[in-house]
Amino acid sequence: MTTQHNMGKVAVLMGGRSAEREVSLMSGAGVLQALQERGVDAHAFDPAERDLAELKREGFSCCFIALHGRFGEDGTVQGALELLGIPYTGSGVLASSVAMDKVMTKRIWSAVGLPTPGWRQVSNAAETREAFAALGSPMIVKPAREGSTIGLTKVVDAAECEEAYRLAAQHDPLVLCEQFIAGDEVTCPVLGTGDVARALPVIRIVAPDGNYDYQNKYFTDDTKYLVPCGLPEGEEVRIQALVLEAFKTLGCRGWARADVMIDATTRKPYLLEINTSPGMTGHSLVPMSARAAGIPYPDLCVQVLAAATLDNA
Repeated sequence: MTTQHNMGKVAVLMGGRSAEREVSLMSGAGVLQALQERGVDAHAFDPAERDLAELKREGFSCCFIALHGRFGEDGTVQGALELLGIPYTGSGVLASSVAMDKVMTKRIWSAVGLPTPGWRQVSNAAETREAFAALGSPMIVKPAREGSTIGLTKVVDAAECEEAYRLAAQHDPLVLCEQFIAGDEVTCPVLGTGDVARALPVIRIVAPDGNYDYQNKYFTDDTKYLVPCGLPEGEEVRIQALVLEAFKTLGCRGWARADVMIDATTRKPYLLEINTSPGMTGHSLVPMSARAAGIPYPDLCVQVLAAATLDNA
C-alpha cells in the first residue's frame, strides 16, 4: 500500500558515531523502507559520514532521527538541527539530553516523587564498593549515558566491583550504581505530545536466565516478549499512567519508551530509564507494542515523522 505524504524531502538519520551504531543502521533501514512504502521522499543520511550542514544544502525539510546513544539521542544532533532550522522527530534538546543521562533522569523523577531504584553515582572502584555495601546485592553497575545495556554488569559480590566499574568507565566517566529490583521486567512506549500523548500496550520481557543483555536484545530469538503482558488486573493501567507521567515530567515529546521493573514481592513498579529515540529494528519493542494497538510499522513511522518539530516552532 502506498499513500502519498507531502512531507517534502526527508532525511532518515542513521548510523552515527555511538556504541549503538550497528543497531541504529538496522533501525534506520527499517524506517527508510517503511516511509518509502508510504510514498514519503525519504533518504538515508549517516552523520558519521556526512556533515549535517549538507541537510540544508540538499534541501531536506525534516529529519527522522533513527540514531541511538550519544550524538543522536543526547541533545547534540537535536541542537544542530535547531540551528539549521530543520524539524526533527522525538524530544527536543533539553529532554533528549536529560533522558540520556540516567543520573539526571533519576534526580528529576525522585524530585517529583516518581519511584526509581536506589542509586549512587561513583567515580572509582572504591566508591563502587561503598555503593555495593549501601545498596546491597545484587547491584547493577552501568555507564550513566549509554543505552542497550552496553557496559552493564550485575554485581553479586564485592570482589566484582572493581571490574564492573572498569567496564562501565570505559564507556563513560560517569558511572551509575543501582539497586537491583527482582521481578517482572516490562517496557511501555508513549506516542504523541502533551495532552494527546498516550501510553501503548505494556510488553513483558522474559529473557533467558533473566539476562536481557545486548545479544539477547538484538541478535537472538530466545527472549520472549509478551503482549498482552499478562500482568495481574490493573497493573498494566497503573504502569501506563506511571510511564506517561515520567515522559511528561522530563518534557519529552513525539515518542519514547520507558523501562520498568516490578518488585516481585510488593508488585511496586520502579522506573529504570526512558529512551527518547527507541529502536525500530525487527526485534524492537515500540513497533511490537504499536502493532498490538493496531498500528502497523509503516503507519507508526509516518505518525512519528508527522510530529517532527523544533523546540521553538
